[in-house]
Amino acid sequence: QLQLVESGGGLVQPGGSLRLSCAASGFTLGYSTIGWFPLGWFRQAPGKEREGVACDTGRSTNYADSVKGRFTISRDNAKNTLYLQMNSLKPEDTGVYYCAAAPAFSTICPMTPSSVSSWGQGTQVTVSS
Repeated sequence: QLQLVESGGGLVQPGGSLRLSCAASGFTLGYSTIGWFPLGWFRQAPGKEREGVACDTGRSTNYADSVKGRFTISRDNAKNTLYLQMNSLKPEDTGVYYCAAAPAFSTICPMTPSSVSSWGQGTQVTVSS
């Protein structure tokens, strides 16, 4: 079971930037790297469904249309850390952001909750003047 812990959330003004980090642990003995896992970021605004923001299989990435060109997902496998760089933030980007992982060795880019096997605890991002 993979354990994920997000950090980096906070309050930012519209047009500002924020970088979220996700530290992974709890790997199977002998396979201590996130390189085996497809990873993603989700967000959930009050009263709305959890939606996929970006995902990374390690070979390719995908983004929701609402964030394309503004957000960038990346990973540092040596540090077992996933990142989400968020630029040109808008009020509608406000929500709880979750780090997520699909099963190891899967080729599915996790952009839907049903594809996720591990979730982080979430970190609040608020975009407001």
